[in-house]
Order: sequence, then structure tokens, then C-alpha cells
Amino acid sequence: MGKKHLIGIVFIAILTILVVSNPLSSQYISLLKEESVTVSGGEKSTLLLQIQEQAENFEIPAKDAKIDPVWKARPGYNGLKVNIEASYEKMKKKMKFDQEKLVFEEVSPKIHLNDLPPSPIYKGHSDKSMVGLIINVAWGNEYIPDMLSTLEKNKVSATFFLEGRWVKNNPDLAKMIAEAGHEIGNHSYTHPDMKTLSATRSKEELEKTTEIIEGTTGKKVKWFAPPSGSIRDEVVKIADEMNMGTIMWSIDTIDWQKPRPSVIIQRVTSKLHNGALILMHPTQSTASALPILIHEIKEKNFRLGTVSNVLKEERIEQGGNKSLKQGEINTKQ
Repeated sequence: MGKKHLIGIVFIAILTILVVSNPLSSQYISLLKEESVTVSGGEKSTLLLQIQEQAENFEIPAKDAKIDPVWKARPGYNGLKVNIEASYEKMKKKMKFDQEKLVFEEVSPKIHLNDLPPSPIYKGHSDKSMVGLIINVAWGNEYIPDMLSTLEKNKVSATFFLEGRWVKNNPDLAKMIAEAGHEIGNHSYTHPDMKTLSATRSKEELEKTTEIIEGTTGKKVKWFAPPSGSIRDEVVKIADEMNMGTIMWSIDTIDWQKPRPSVIIQRVTSKLHNGALILMHPTQSTASALPILIHEIKEKNFRLGTVSNVLKEERIEQGGNKSLKQGEINTKQ
């Protein structure tokens, strides 16, 4: 290697050492890092601001439970808001606002059904696209297995209100209903007219029925359906003192008149509405109509659930509401 070549290499090495150790060079590198952090922080601030601004467009206020002059006790319904931080976490990779990555969470009402004075309940919230099947049982044993089979095939849970005397005489059928996963309610013990019954007798009817239902099925009873819908305020209060809400209905199949199955289907589908509670009994007409009825209800984009499901404040988003369906919803109950 030539002498001049060697001197050149030594000079470059010395120059490199001087540049790297130079305080000004270190400051420059540090400044570059700071600028990088500043830019990154600025992008975060911009994205967060965008999410915050857009969040207002998606906010839906919660609706409180209330006493309606016609429909009596009405449950509340959760509101909806954007979770800012969770939405940012889903967007930060590209640092770009994306509506489809918004994360929502439900907001509970301030007033709940349990906060209201004792009052009958006829239906769920008008914004909730869910309906419930109420099946009152005091007779019709021969039709119950078929109805349970139909409910199971269609993955539908219903609420069966059982007469206490019937449970005593048919414990196996009562257990069959409970073991199928359905909700069990109180339908009095001897099917009396609760409107004219004394307070003492009313309390006995409810206590005796709850005791035999829970003892036979192991299911906790939280709802009471008065026979024939005959009720007075005092009985509603008695049920409330026993931790039971009083359930009525907003659609009646009138199946005890033994109409044709097509008549039952028409009666229900023509009156379907959000939060509907549909009254039926174990009859041949109802058992025959049930498969088509369930299909028709689902075709109209209603979900089917128990009374408890229908009255819950939890939201159900309809398919047409794309702005809410695109994002992820975190439910907080």
C-alpha cells in the first residue's frame, strides 16, 4: 500500500472521530430524535382530536325507565358513546381516522325499571328490536313436548308462567321446561281472579306457587303473570314485595279459542312491534302455528328472547344501522 494512500486513510479516520465526538453533531442527532417524537406526538394529537370530534356524531343518549300513562312501567334503554382511547388503539398503526375501527360502549340510564314504583309491565322498550313469547301453563300437557321441541330447533328461549297446582301435579313436565333452559314465572296457585282476591289470599297464592316452582325446578322466580290478566294495584305491590315484577302482554294470540294456526300467525305478525310480549298457551293451534310464527318473526328482523331478555337495557343494533354495525361495541351492563 502506498504511503499517500495510508496517510489518506488515517486522515479520514481522525476526521470521523472528531465529527462523532463533536458536541454540535450530538446536538443535531438529538434534535432529529426530538423532531421525530414531536411529529409522532402531533400525529397522535391530531388523530385523537379527529376521533373526539367524530364521537359526537355517534353519541346516543340513554333513555330512562318510566311510567307510561297507557303502558305503565317501561324499561330504560342503554345509550351509546365512542370509547376514545380504545378507538385510537385500533387506528394508531396507520395513524389515520377510520370509522370502521371506532369502538363503542353502552351507557346505562340513570333511572332503571327497579327504581320505578310497582306497576304492571306490558312490553319492552320501543327502541329494542326484540320480542318475547309468554306461555301460560295450567293445562295443555299433551302439547308442551312439541312446543319445547320447536323452541329448541329454532334456538328460542321463552318464558313459561306455571300455575302452582299444575307444577304439583306435573313435576316432570315442569322440570322438562326448566331443563330446556326456559325462564319460569309465577302464574298463581289455583288460577283465581286476583283482582277480587283478598290481600291475604293473594299473598298465599304467590308464595305457595313460588315455593313449589323453585323447589321442583331449581329456577329462581322473578316474574308474576296474573291469570287472565286480572289484577289490581294492591296485588302488584304484593308481588313487588316478593321481588317479582308483574307481567302482562301487548299481543294476545287468543289461542284458547282454538283458532286455525293461520289465524294465530296473522294476529301476531300484523301487530309485531319492538319490545312486544306475546301471550300464548299450550294448545294444538299454537303448537302447529309455532314453527311458522317463529320464522315470520325472525324474517321481520326481530330477535326472540325471554321476558328478562326483552326488558334488559342492553342494546340491540339493527342491520340497517351501518354506522353502528361497522364499529365494535363493548357492552357494559
